[in-house]
Amino acid sequence: MDNLQNLLMGFATVFTLERLAVCGLGAILGLIVGAMPGIGSLAGCALLLPLTYKFEPTAAIIMLGALYYSNMYGGAFSAILLNVPGDSPAVMTTLDGYPMAKKGQPGQALLTANVSSCIGGILGMIILTFMGPMLANFGLKFGPAEMTTLMIMAMTSIGWLLGDDPLRGTISTLIGFVLASIGMDTLTGAPRYNFGSLHLMGGIPFVPFVIGAVGFSQVISLMMERYNGVEMPKDKLTIRGSLLNRSQIKRLLPPAIRSGIAGTFIGVLPGSGATAASFLGYAMQKGFKNKEPLGSGAVEGIAACEAANNAAAAGSFAPLLALGIPGSGTGAVLLGGLMMWGLNPGPLLFTNNPEFAWGLIASLFIANIVALLIAMSIIPNLVKILAVPVKYMIPIITTICFVGAYATSQSMYGVIVMVLSGIAGFFFKKADLPVAPMLLTFVLSPIFEQNMRRAFISSGGSLDIFVGSPLSTAFLVITLLLVCSPAIKAAVKKIRGPKAAQTKE
Repeated sequence: MDNLQNLLMGFATVFTLERLAVCGLGAILGLIVGAMPGIGSLAGCALLLPLTYKFEPTAAIIMLGALYYSNMYGGAFSAILLNVPGDSPAVMTTLDGYPMAKKGQPGQALLTANVSSCIGGILGMIILTFMGPMLANFGLKFGPAEMTTLMIMAMTSIGWLLGDDPLRGTISTLIGFVLASIGMDTLTGAPRYNFGSLHLMGGIPFVPFVIGAVGFSQVISLMMERYNGVEMPKDKLTIRGSLLNRSQIKRLLPPAIRSGIAGTFIGVLPGSGATAASFLGYAMQKGFKNKEPLGSGAVEGIAACEAANNAAAAGSFAPLLALGIPGSGTGAVLLGGLMMWGLNPGPLLFTNNPEFAWGLIASLFIANIVALLIAMSIIPNLVKILAVPVKYMIPIITTICFVGAYATSQSMYGVIVMVLSGIAGFFFKKADLPVAPMLLTFVLSPIFEQNMRRAFISSGGSLDIFVGSPLSTAFLVITLLLVCSPAIKAAVKKIRGPKAAQTKE
C-alpha cells in the first residue's frame, strides 16, 4: 500500500507542465532515435545529455528515462521494415519481423511489436513499483566482497547467456575486460596497456567506442547489403490494414506476458539489460508451442523479444536507482547524469530523494502510453521515413556517428576510436562474436576492479572475505553453475541418447 501511495506521489511530481512536456519530448525523441539504424538509446542519451544541463534534476532524468524506454519501441521499426535493427535489443526482432513484412504483413508486424512492447513495459513497471524499495533495503547488505562476486556472476552470465555459442560469448566478454583495463591503474595510478600513447593513458572513451561498435559497424554492414542488392519495402501501410485479428492476438498474449515477467527480472540483474532479455525471451519461446516456426515470420517470436526488452528497460532502473549499478551501456550514461546533477544512486536514494525516485518511475508509465500512441499513429508514414535508399542511408548514419563521437570527446581521438571500434565490430559480426557482451563488460569491469581492490584492502589480501557472507557465497555458486552448465547439458544428452534409442526400439 505504501508503494501505491509513493507511486501516486510520483505522478503528482510528474504532472507539471514542464515535466510532462519533457517526458513527451523524450518519448518522441526515443522513437526517432530508435528507428534510426545504428544509433540506439546509448548514442541518443549521450548526445542529448547536454540538452538537459539547464533542466532541474528530476525533469532531466525523466526526459532521458523516457528516451531510453521509448527507444525500445523505435528499434523495431527499422528491424521489421529494413532488416536493420535500430538498437541492439532489436536484433532478435529482425528474425521474425522482417520475414513477416516480406510476407505482406508489415503493418501487423509493427503493431505486434508495439502492443507487445506496451504489455512488457507495463508488467515491468508494475514489478518495478513494488521491487524498487525492496532492492533499496536489500542493497544495504552489499559490501565490496558482495559487489565483487556479483560482478563476476554478471560478467559470466553475459558471456554465456548471449549468443548460441558459449565460447564465443566468453571470448567477447574477455575482450571487453581487456579493453576496459587500458588507462590508469585505479589504485597506483600507473599506466596500463597504453603502448606509450598519452591518449590511451585516459583509457578508451566509452561513448565513441560504443557508437563505433554499434553504429559505424552497421554502416559497413549496410554497404555490404547495398552491394548484395537488398531492396527496401515499398508497400503502403494503413492503420486499418495493420490491425491484428483474433488469432494473432491470442498468439501474442502468452509470450508477451511470459517474456514481460522474465525480462523484468533479467533487466534487474546488473550487466544483463534489454539486449540479454531480448535474446533470452526469444530463446525461452522456442520451448513453447508456436503456430509457425520461429524465424519464418511468427507473431510469437516478435512478441517474445519485444515484450522482454521493454520489460528489461523498466527493470534496469531498479539496480540503477537502488544499487547504483547500470544494467546496460545506456544505464551507465544515465548514472553519469545522476552524478552530474548531484544525486547519488544507492539504497538511500528512495529515502533522501523520494520525489525524484518515484517521479522517475511514474514518468515511465506516461512514456509507455505516449510511445504506444505515437508509434501506432505513424504506421502509415513509416515506409516513407524508413524506405530510404541505402546510398543515402550510409552517409546519414556515418555523419551522425562522426558528429556524435567528436561531440562527446571534443577531439579527433574520439573519432579515431569510433572508426577503429566500428571496424572491429564489423569483424566481430563476421566471426559470429556477439558485441553486446564486450560492451556490457566494458561498463562493469571498472566497478568489479574497484570493489575487488576494496575487498582485498579491507581483508588484508585474504580470499576468505569472498566466502564470508551468504550473498557472496551464493553468487560464487551461481557463477560455478553457469561455467559448468554446458558440460552438464552435454553429459545429460549423452545419457539420454541411448535411453531414447532403446525406447524407440
